[in-house]
Amino acid sequence: MRLVFAGTPAPAVPSLRLLAASSHDIDLVVTRADAPLGRKRVFTPSPVAAAADDLGLDVLRTDRLDAAATERIADLAPDLGVIVAYGGLVREPLLSTPRLGWINLHFSLLPRWRGAAPVQRALIAGDEQTGASVFQLVAELDAGDVFAEFSRRVPEDADAGALLDLLAHEGAGLLGGVVDAIADGTARAVPQSGESTYAPKLTDDDGRIRWGEPREAVLARIRGVTPEPGAHTTVGGARLKVLAVREAPADAPVLAPGALAGLGKDVVIGTATTPVLLDSVQPAGKGAMRAADWWRGLRGDVPVAGA
Repeated sequence: MRLVFAGTPAPAVPSLRLLAASSHDIDLVVTRADAPLGRKRVFTPSPVAAAADDLGLDVLRTDRLDAAATERIADLAPDLGVIVAYGGLVREPLLSTPRLGWINLHFSLLPRWRGAAPVQRALIAGDEQTGASVFQLVAELDAGDVFAEFSRRVPEDADAGALLDLLAHEGAGLLGGVVDAIADGTARAVPQSGESTYAPKLTDDDGRIRWGEPREAVLARIRGVTPEPGAHTTVGGARLKVLAVREAPADAPVLAPGALAGLGKDVVIGTATTPVLLDSVQPAGKGAMRAADWWRGLRGDVPVAGA
């Protein structure tokens, strides 16, 4: 078949590479425009744009799937559109432009966690199972019939970055199988069933650690917002990024939520239940460092985190 592929971040790259190596032809790759990154704000191609250039594929960089983008795609007369985390909605008439419409690889077990941040929201919620689904794109958000899915147990201590990378590689194979089945006429999709939940894009406030929550909820939130937007708190009115934590040892002192204490060469902080141990942090204006080194650098009374 002749395909149009739409995607932007790194988790879309395994699917692009797999389809590029298949018997199908990718006539165009659609991705969001180059964006300023880093302290110097250098305009940088998206991971999908970089991979497409490496594969020698034509690329359309656009932040809007508008009339111009629709016309460009319509001129190619594609059989199927494939979308993996593009970062924008496909509306009519583009939705009906490919002969067979669009399919979407989504990193959740639909209808749970429809929306932009399914992996992150699943981790924050403490879900034990996750997976990926390939479904027919429709006008309603992530509501189309499902062609295929797989489930897996959430790995212990996996953060959003690691889990998304895992699902992206496993999901690429799932997507490739669906594309092949559509091509040979054997694909069958079934309606979604069960209660739907919404996974909106994360905000900076989602990364704010609520020390008044139980330990498991604190750890789940930190995993869910790592690496983006990142977990953070305040100590003495100064912002502190929390890069890595783990469960505190059994001999850790009982602490009030947000209270800090030294434990040998380590630093622990209280939650609503038992403390967690800070592994690495990043104070405002400084680089990442061991939490113990940051702790030794504090002077005077230590205020409660988040206060």
